[in-house]
Amino acid sequence: MKTIYLAGGCFWGTEKFISQFKGVCSTEVGYANGKTENPTYSEVCHNDTGHAETVKVMYDDTIISTSKLLNYYFMSIDPTSLNKQGGDVGTQYRTGIYYEDDSLLPDIQSSVEKLEASINKKTVIEVKHLQNFYKAEDYHQKYLNKNPDGYCHIPLHLFNLEKNGESENV
Repeated sequence: MKTIYLAGGCFWGTEKFISQFKGVCSTEVGYANGKTENPTYSEVCHNDTGHAETVKVMYDDTIISTSKLLNYYFMSIDPTSLNKQGGDVGTQYRTGIYYEDDSLLPDIQSSVEKLEASINKKTVIEVKHLQNFYKAEDYHQKYLNKNPDGYCHIPLHLFNLEKNGESENV
């Protein structure tokens, strides 16, 4: 079992998107790599906490590799957009890949390099060791499952890749 933290704009969509894939065992939304302890959603949105809306992803790397998981993640973000995904703007919506286990770093770096080569541009995806992670309020957990008409910057058809058998092409 491995754990990685993915910031991809609003955490509602990132959580729903990533949770669909075989090998993803659990997801939890929260706030990462900020300078305050136990921030609230309101503080992250309105104060300068430095946190990114982030999804903690626990996955079985014998079923889904780190590289494949990151390839899915890249499908759900604009990797060249700084502090903005869809209609969400602010440093809390930055893209980032955070890790605790240093053995993940080579796969992360290789995946980002391959992405940059494929788009022929540098990305603005933050790649950093996880400094801190605070679980978001309960109403944010699995938000789009509880509120199917809730706002999301990720195109809806991407939420059915696994169900439609399209995930094997990644």
